Amino acid sequence: MSFLDRIAECNAHDPANFRPFCIDGATVGWIKHAFAERLAAFPEAFAVSPEEVRPAAQLRGFSDRSAAVEAVLRRLAADGTIAGWRDENYPVAADFAAPPLMQMERAAVPFFGVRAYGVHLNGYVRSAEGLKMWVARRARGKQTYPGMLDNLVAGGQPIGLGIRENLTKECAEEAAIPPELAARAVPAGAISYRQETPEGLKPDVQFVYDLELPPDFVPRNTDGEIESFHLWPIERVAEIVAETTEFKFNCNLVVIDFLVRHGLIGPERPDYVEIVAGLPR
Repeated sequence: MSFLDRIAECNAHDPANFRPFCIDGATVGWIKHAFAERLAAFPEAFAVSPEEVRPAAQLRGFSDRSAAVEAVLRRLAADGTIAGWRDENYPVAADFAAPPLMQMERAAVPFFGVRAYGVHLNGYVRSAEGLKMWVARRARGKQTYPGMLDNLVAGGQPIGLGIRENLTKECAEEAAIPPELAARAVPAGAISYRQETPEGLKPDVQFVYDLELPPDFVPRNTDGEIESFHLWPIERVAEIVAETTEFKFNCNLVVIDFLVRHGLIGPERPDYVEIVAGLPR
């Protein structure tokens, strides 16, 4: 296994398995054909054809679309099709800067292949022994990716919340990082990927931040989503990423990107260009 394997795992998908989800002439997602046929049973919310899925013609604005679609999604959650309902809405738009055309429950977003955004924080420490990175282990009872390794802080980007505001919130909830310390986090770019899952498609973007932490800082989880934290030499973190699948899939990309930016993966590697090209920004 290798860093390239981790990158490939995040970008495995077959476009033939999907049809577009369109609103007002813009493609805002991609839906698996079988799920699209399920949606045909709800003409009050969706217009389904072999070529595309659209909100029903009578739904002409943000509020109407959001309400009609939510009613259907709640029915699909009740019958077990959509698991892990969170009461957290994500924007649905043609791109990040565009006004949202509707909002959608987070748990349903992969079924519609809507691009989701998130914030991921690399927390690291400089020590006499070298660079170390804080790694979180997700709680065993989490709905998604239980027990897997994670970045120190990571969270989805809900509608109506600024990116820095969301980062500050996630820092407090996941690692008890106070606002004045979280404010030192440095934006380090954004990473995108496109992964097919049993539910649908994840064509997502992660906003990446680096935060150098004081040697005496010890993270503490406050929302029950993290089981434990570990401060490991960066070489150990790199080895786990390259040689195992212990990290949640997209967190691997965040770590690989950190290793590239901090010179720990360098151009002397024969696969360097492929690694860098595999982290599209």
